[in-house]
Amino acid sequence: MLADSKAFSGFAVDDIEKARAFYTDVLGLEVETANGMLTLHLGGGTNVLVYPKPGHVPASYTVLNFPVPDIEAAVDELTARGVQFQRYENPPTDERGIMRAGGPLIAWFPDPAGNVFSVLEQG
Repeated sequence: MLADSKAFSGFAVDDIEKARAFYTDVLGLEVETANGMLTLHLGGGTNVLVYPKPGHVPASYTVLNFPVPDIEAAVDELTARGVQFQRYENPPTDERGIMRAGGPLIAWFPDPAGNVFSVLEQG
């Protein structure tokens, strides 16, 4: 029944306008606003719904991953745009916020609502 459905994912934020500004101005995403919600138009035709939620509590896990060809360049560019990367002990991240201890190189950062996003180097 759902095999051919054009499913999409979504997550909540506490301030739609702050989220829209961050996603467009900082991340450079194509964002559509309708009915008080956002639709992020991502590469490959993927769409993600972002909706307001009173009493929003940020996700404690990664809600959106952005594969990139060069994580060093992505981290540098996003840092220059004001993005602050998370630092973790486990898994360990370096001073720039990049995890280099097995698996793909990955760096996590929050959106204005505190939800966790990542950039990860394509292998």
